[in-house]
Amino acid sequence: MSKPHLQTVLQHIGQANFDEKTGAAPVAMPAMRTSTVRFKSLAHLEQATQNLQQGGRSVVYGRSGMDTHRALEDVFCELENGVKSYLVPSGMASISLGILSFAQSGDHVLVSDSAYAPVRALDAWFLKRMGIEVTYCEPTVAAFKAALQPNTKVLYLESPGSLLMQMLDVPALAAFAREHGLISIADNTWGSGLQYQPLTLGMDVSVIAATKYISGHSDFLMGAVVTNREDLIPAIHECHYALGYSVSADDVWLALRGVRTMPIRMRESGLNALKVCEALNAWPEVERIFHPAWPKDPGHQLWLRDANGSNGILSFSLNTDRARAVRFVDQLNLFGIGFSWGGFESLVQLVEAGSLSHHSYWQDQQMPLIRLHVGLEQVDDLITDLEQAWAQSA
Repeated sequence: MSKPHLQTVLQHIGQANFDEKTGAAPVAMPAMRTSTVRFKSLAHLEQATQNLQQGGRSVVYGRSGMDTHRALEDVFCELENGVKSYLVPSGMASISLGILSFAQSGDHVLVSDSAYAPVRALDAWFLKRMGIEVTYCEPTVAAFKAALQPNTKVLYLESPGSLLMQMLDVPALAAFAREHGLISIADNTWGSGLQYQPLTLGMDVSVIAATKYISGHSDFLMGAVVTNREDLIPAIHECHYALGYSVSADDVWLALRGVRTMPIRMRESGLNALKVCEALNAWPEVERIFHPAWPKDPGHQLWLRDANGSNGILSFSLNTDRARAVRFVDQLNLFGIGFSWGGFESLVQLVEAGSLSHHSYWQDQQMPLIRLHVGLEQVDDLITDLEQAWAQSA
C-alpha cells in the first residue's frame, strides 16, 4: 500500500499507544504535564542522557515535554517533510530560534524585505546588539547576490510575503543559498506544511506560527522550527535548550486537536477568500487584490507550481483616502478588527502605507491597504457585510 495522503496521515499520527494490558487507547493523546522526570535507576538516567546527546528523543527533564510533545513534533515533521522539529512559545520565538541557531557575532544575514515585520524588531533590539548585521533585499536571486558578503551565513525569507502575499521563487532562492554555503530559513506560517512545503522546495529550515492555522481556534500561542537536514539538528537543539523555550502540555494538546481539522478549515477559508476576491474585483475603487490563488495576482503561476492549496488571507488596495478606509473598517460587523489570522473567525486590519515603505513590492504607493482573514462564516454574509460597510463609509 502506498503512503496515504497528508490529510489522512493527520487524522492518525500522534495518537496514544495501546495499553499492553487492556489493549485500549484513547483517541486523543492526553495532555501529559510534568516539570520533573524520575528514573528507575541511574543506569536508566545515563542511557536517556546519552541518547539525548546523540540527537535522540529521550526526556530527562520536563521542559522538553513528554509523549504529548513528541506527538506534536511528529505532526510537524509530517507537515513539513522534516526529520526533526522543536516547539517554542510563539511564531516569533520560532523565527528567533531559527536565526540565532546559525548566526553569531560578526556574521551577516540576508532577509527578504517582504518578511514578517517583527523580524526588524528582532534585528534592531537583539541582532545588532550581538554584532550580527542584517541586509533587507527584494526577494530575488539578483538582489540577494548583489548584497552577499564574505561573512553572510543565513538567508531568511517568508513566502508568500507578509501583508502583500508575494509568492517567491523559493527553489531558485534555495539553490542560491546552497551555492554560497548559506543556511536557508523560510517562514511557512501561510502554508503551515499542508499547503506549502519550503523544505521540499529546497530550504534548510522552516519556521511556523502554530498560533494560526494549526490552532484554528485562536486560543493559544505556539511556534515550531523544522529541518530536514540531520547536520543542522545539533545547532538548533543547543540553541533551543540555551534559550530555555518551553511549551505547555495543554497548549500542545490544543494544537493536536486543531491539526485534525486543519485540512477542512484551510480549504473552506481558501474557497471563501476566492469568492471575496471575485466580489472585490467588481468594485471600481479596488485597485489591486493580493492573493496568490487569485488568477490576476502576479504570483499566481508560482502558486500553481509550488503550492498545494491556499487559505483565507488576502489584501486589497483602495483608491480612496485614509479617512474613508477607517470608516469602512469601523462599519464592518462580521470582521473583527485584529492582527492575527488562521482561526475560524474573519478579521480585518487597516495597514498603514508607511509600514510598507520598506517593501519593494509596494513601490511607494500611498493607497490604504486592507488585509482580510476570511473565516468560516457563510461567505455570502461576509460579502454583504463588506458591501454595506463600504456604502456606509461614503
